Amino acid sequence: MFSNEEVEENLSVSEILEKANSNVVRRADEPFVVDDIAYVSEGERNADPCTSGPGGCLWPKSTDGTVYVPYVIANHYTSRELAVIERGLQSFSSSTCIRFIPRTNQRDYLDIQDDTGCYSFVGRIYNAQVLSLGHKGCIYHNTVQHELLHALGFKHEQCRSDRDQYIRVLLQNVKPGLEYAFDKIATLNQDTPYDYNSVMQYHKYAFSKNDEPTMEPYPDPNVPFGTATEMSKNDILRVNRLYQC
Repeated sequence: MFSNEEVEENLSVSEILEKANSNVVRRADEPFVVDDIAYVSEGERNADPCTSGPGGCLWPKSTDGTVYVPYVIANHYTSRELAVIERGLQSFSSSTCIRFIPRTNQRDYLDIQDDTGCYSFVGRIYNAQVLSLGHKGCIYHNTVQHELLHALGFKHEQCRSDRDQYIRVLLQNVKPGLEYAFDKIATLNQDTPYDYNSVMQYHKYAFSKNDEPTMEPYPDPNVPFGTATEMSKNDILRVNRLYQC
């Protein structure tokens, strides 16, 4: 028999996120969250400040060309969970100019907590911004990378502005109230191709209400997608282009 932890490690990142965020009841002091993206207010979800202009929600680059993103981690994680989170944070160091560093006195930083499920704001929103990695189902390498990519300014792959050329969204099969997870957004694609293997790409049955697909690759419906276990080469390339590494 496999443990729940072993079973979940074999799931795609979007399956893990969907499972962890299913039927959660958020506290009154938590941000407004749709899927795994947090917003300052409900009205903000129709905007995409990260694509409205350069630098608006980006973390600043130091004079040495490195982007330092301070963080704190709540003290209620186990040593194993801390190791997974730290590995995800450090995984950006070898392939990008992003360096997640423990906070000292910086004003803007990631506040990594065991909140309700898994979620992150998109990009830097100033001051302390919660990035939730809940004990129940969120602490895996790909999930940590996924939420950190949100915090750096990235949306889900299926929301790309050019997604209709590569994927069909089947809204008739989506759970009511979760259609927003498939909104097409005026994203900055940075001359990178649509990536079925991105750690930001959701799986075929994401948020299905009837066990029918909610997405279908186009023009080839048989292309596998949404199975990434870690950042793809394109995910890394986009970080480097966005932050001019």
